[in-house]
Amino acid sequence: MEVSPAYAALHAKCPKCRNGNMFANSMYGFSSQKMNVACPHCGFRFEIEPGYFYVAMLLSYCFNVAEMVTLAVGTYTLTGSHNPWLYCAILLGVAFILSPFNFRYSRVVLLFWLTPGVHYDPDKARDDYKKM
Repeated sequence: MEVSPAYAALHAKCPKCRNGNMFANSMYGFSSQKMNVACPHCGFRFEIEPGYFYVAMLLSYCFNVAEMVTLAVGTYTLTGSHNPWLYCAILLGVAFILSPFNFRYSRVVLLFWLTPGVHYDPDKARDDYKKM
């Protein structure tokens, strides 16, 4: 059964086979997020070259800016307040809460949509595929 790209990206699956997990643990928990070095199903190495995920830091920053602008506008619209401490508390609190989301999905977006040459391979998605 073929997995859709949206489902695979939402659940942080491998972009090559859409079966193996990119991360070894859950997004929110008491342990830090650990990304698998390679896909447990097809063996695809996630860090294509040294320093590959530096671009993911830029994506995470873009996600964070979009979240902060949306929250600031929403806070002003809902409260009409000009108190800077209200904005600081809300924005920093939400930035802290969403940091695991930004970390994970910046890497997912980078691998799924922003890396040329990384495409779904139906042969690697088979259950009987052997890693090399």
